[in-house]
Amino acid sequence: MFFLPQNLDDYIVAHSEDEPQILQDLTRETYQKVLQPIMLSGAYQGRVLSMISHLKQPKRVLELGTFTGYSALCIAEGMPAGSELVTIDINEELEDMSGRYFARFRESVNNSITFTQKIGPALDIIPKLDGKFDLVFIDADKPNYVNYFHAIMDKMNAGGLILSDNVLWHGKVVESVQKKDASTPVLLEYNKLLKEDPRLQTVLFSIRDGLTLSRVK
Repeated sequence: MFFLPQNLDDYIVAHSEDEPQILQDLTRETYQKVLQPIMLSGAYQGRVLSMISHLKQPKRVLELGTFTGYSALCIAEGMPAGSELVTIDINEELEDMSGRYFARFRESVNNSITFTQKIGPALDIIPKLDGKFDLVFIDADKPNYVNYFHAIMDKMNAGGLILSDNVLWHGKVVESVQKKDASTPVLLEYNKLLKEDPRLQTVLFSIRDGLTLSRVK
């Protein structure tokens, strides 16, 4: 989804950090082999995720919605030695593909990061996770965004970051909600929740399909 004119978006991408080769390869393979490759974070948003991670340097990260592992790899770029990235996805068919790229990242970039892949419903898995997190990236099924928020808040460290993807939902958040639309009403509630929760400092960015950065106070 592009909210800016294509030529201006192209200019922004051209004047941002280049996409690493491992992510170029993953993008190519995803488009060749996987349905709905548009679900990839993409080069520009990936550089934003990498920048945020480098600034935060999170020791423990949780990602809800792994897909083929693109966003996880971007976040991993900024994680220090000995850190752990836990990913959760419902689709076991993509586990081997993302796992291959996680292994390649460890071999070529940072072999001290632990990638822990979990398959199943996130709301069942999150309560069973031990410890707390410095950064959480939410990019899973939209009707559960509010539920995910409530599930992760007790597992956030003070000063931790919550990144939420697709919060503009193709612009539908400012349009009349259709009767059969199960995602937009939840995203409207979710965006309001992030804005009004006194435990958070929140900024919504018009990056790709909308990316919200929230800091736990």
